[in-house]
Amino acid sequence: MTTRPRFALSATVLDAPDAQELAWFYRQLLDWPVKEDGADWVMLAPPEGGAGLSFQTEPHFVRPRWPATPDEQQMMLHLDIEVDDLPTAVAHATACGAVLAGFQPQEDVRVLFDPVSHPFCLFVRTPEASG
Repeated sequence: MTTRPRFALSATVLDAPDAQELAWFYRQLLDWPVKEDGADWVMLAPPEGGAGLSFQTEPHFVRPRWPATPDEQQMMLHLDIEVDDLPTAVAHATACGAVLAGFQPQEDVRVLFDPVSHPFCLFVRTPEASG
């Protein structure tokens, strides 16, 4: 009998023209410490444990486009970040260097772009959503 190997998600990796610069943005946004720090690779780890967020330098990086348009680099993923106060979190994110997206598809979620245009969403968990 073959046993199944253990799988554990350790991080989501975002490509960027400069891993250090994008990691700095997310470090300021999330207040997570650096776990690994290299010239072209940085990993942030949440203080409470769990999967981290990593950044790698990609010399051929193409900024994603959201909402999607034909013939442009589309968003391949986005981060959902739970916050406890949406207006304050948006203000903090923009002070860190994020840009609020012009198109907001939901009233209770805010879509923003990090400094290299990766979209991410800020939201407050409601009792209906946690059930």
